Amino acid sequence: MIEVKDLHKAFGDVKAVDGVAFTARDGEITGLLGPNGAGKTTTLRMLYTLMNPDSGQVLVDGIDAAADPIAVRRRLGVLPDARGLYKRLTARENIEYFARLHGIETQLMHQRRENLVDALEMRDILDRRTEGFSQGQRVKTAIARALVHDPKNVILDEPTNGLDVMATRGMRAFMRNLKAEGRCVLFSSHIMQEVAMLCDRIVVIASGRVVADETPEALRAQTGEDNLEDAFVKLIGSEEGLAA
Repeated sequence: MIEVKDLHKAFGDVKAVDGVAFTARDGEITGLLGPNGAGKTTTLRMLYTLMNPDSGQVLVDGIDAAADPIAVRRRLGVLPDARGLYKRLTARENIEYFARLHGIETQLMHQRRENLVDALEMRDILDRRTEGFSQGQRVKTAIARALVHDPKNVILDEPTNGLDVMATRGMRAFMRNLKAEGRCVLFSSHIMQEVAMLCDRIVVIASGRVVADETPEALRAQTGEDNLEDAFVKLIGSEEGLAA
């Protein structure tokens, strides 16, 4: 479980994150939505300890990220906005390198790698250098690398961005499997159809603040809209009007 409590982060005079608070629970998929510049990526970077908040708290399975960031990283699997693969290594080598960084012994590493390769349908690219990979191939490799240590909490920053139809369908099925395994899944997306299909709960951020934290059904009821995209636009429009 990931708990976010009153997070603040400013860059000079710009308040990128202004009191964000929400909970992403085990066995659920939580969607993080917001327009460009809303503070989503900054929030995610604070969750996975790449950036320190000015104030507030992040708890992962009850562990304070500021007090023990290494313990928190062990409990997180992260697909960041920059995939960050080592281009001269094969997909297999990228995965195994991260497994060894986590101190996973060889037999267990091989077992987990094979499970992920099958789940992500990436056997045909396993022994190819990642330089020249398609977007979908890069995402699959980055996710396998992020999950090889079997984390209970998974953060995915726009995992289907740039994927074709078949790769997108496969990624959505993979996310549902993570949920079925009882993991906490937190992901950001701009695709409303995807959010409606996958999410148990949606957190909407605008101007660095949480403007909604509800189930998809509750968001539609709250805004009086049948369509989730229309509900989102109404929420964002209301916030921008208040900010003005």
